[in-house]
Amino acid sequence: MKQFEIKISNSEVNYEEAVKYMESRVDKIINNNSNELLWFLNHNHVFTQGTSASKEEILKSDLIDVIKSNRGGKTTYHGPGQRIVYFMLNLNNKNKDIRKFITIIENSLISFLANYNIEAQAFKDRVGIWVTKNNNISFDKEKKIGAIGLRIKKWITYHGLSFNINPDLRYYNYIHSCGLKDYKNTSMEELGIELEQSEFDNKFKKIFLEKLKTI
Repeated sequence: MKQFEIKISNSEVNYEEAVKYMESRVDKIINNNSNELLWFLNHNHVFTQGTSASKEEILKSDLIDVIKSNRGGKTTYHGPGQRIVYFMLNLNNKNKDIRKFITIIENSLISFLANYNIEAQAFKDRVGIWVTKNNNISFDKEKKIGAIGLRIKKWITYHGLSFNINPDLRYYNYIHSCGLKDYKNTSMEELGIELEQSEFDNKFKKIFLEKLKTI
């Protein structure tokens, strides 16, 4: 197996084309023809529905494309200003523990946010990363800043994390994000932090690869 690869895409990548790329890459990893990959990218405006999503989660279907996805989870929004991290990793040579792997992704983003005096946490009954405090000021109700949806094929992971840097948050008004009706989404911009995409890529990558050693 070759070395771990990092792929950085700075222009928008079509969602369906990204899924085809991941599926092809996963098959190559299964056959030992390619190395594991961490892919940072952005998507154009799209609502995606995971394997447990329902039609009722889309409140306005004529706004942008709605795509059925083979990832786990429910409905979410992708678009400019949101950074995506796709994990094509081989758990055959690590601990075959999906829950632990998801926890590593969650804790990596929580650690990243702590650098900006943002407190966040994960909840057992709600997938994703939720901001509870910003600049030592607690929220009345936590807000979601990162969503996670994975798929596993022969213990190779794909799909992954979406993180709100500065997207147009109004798009979340047209869905029940992750199937939840009573929670709001936030972004680094809304929290008063100007964050360059490259800064997120570099810092998150370093944190995640360090935590990945524990699995």
